[in-house]
Amino acid sequence: MHIQDIFKAHATTFSFEFFPPKTPEASEKLFKTIAQLEALRPTFVDVTYGAGGGTRDLTNELVLRIRSETKLDAIPHLTCVCHSEPEIDAVIEQWASKGVSNILALSGDVPREKGDWDRKQDAFRYAADLVRHIVKFNARGRHPDKRGFGIGVAGFPEGHPATPNRLLELDHLKAKVDAGADYIVTQLFFDNHDFYDFRERCDLAGIKVPILAGLMPIASEKGMRRMAELAAGSRFPAALLRSIQRCGGDEEAVKRVGIHWATEQCRALLDHKVRGLHFYTLNQSDATRQIYLNLGIARG
Repeated sequence: MHIQDIFKAHATTFSFEFFPPKTPEASEKLFKTIAQLEALRPTFVDVTYGAGGGTRDLTNELVLRIRSETKLDAIPHLTCVCHSEPEIDAVIEQWASKGVSNILALSGDVPREKGDWDRKQDAFRYAADLVRHIVKFNARGRHPDKRGFGIGVAGFPEGHPATPNRLLELDHLKAKVDAGADYIVTQLFFDNHDFYDFRERCDLAGIKVPILAGLMPIASEKGMRRMAELAAGSRFPAALLRSIQRCGGDEEAVKRVGIHWATEQCRALLDHKVRGLHFYTLNQSDATRQIYLNLGIARG
């Protein structure tokens, strides 16, 4: 279903993100997770993308398997990094031929194994350029839906780590929306005030598309530290850190704190009329299911 139709049908969306497994065993385990989460009837799911061939084919396989074996709408990520224009065209042509309705367009990070990669070799340096390219593809009428692909982009409530200038950062976001993006999914955050302020600044900048709040419950102290590395710039409020410290290293207690914190975030966001909640699941179902139960929005 095209993302514009999804937003028309749902005042609030609930979505989950998965990453493509690298082994058959991990793939089967993930599908058990997807089956558990499908019972919650999410509005849609999305699948991350490995640049430069990393997990690119695996993303495609997972998206098509979700489409064929479940009733879920699956949205693939697509990144600019390590890609020529013909490679990007081949990807979106295939997705169009398979009836994939939407794409999350991202600049992407250089894979570790290509640490010395020169971004000048990429066809597109910024996500706004990729959005424009997808819009041009849409205009050629090669997609079964006459509107072509729906397009999502990323937003950063706590600021983009590569753009310390917050005014310039918002200019970049507006450029993506002006290029043709239909909606924004934010990076994870732990203080809702960052999201509310981000949403207001978007409104002041004339950004009127739906903004979905990205959330990731903390499952362990090790995971939290890993999260801080992957999502550079993430801010962990003192109250959250104090609660985790009180756990004294008890991992089950840390997980309960993470679920409680995320539940309270979601409750407040829903009270503040958030357009959607987007859960970074890390291919796990327990925390997301528990949050749904806590909120009283379990759908199955």
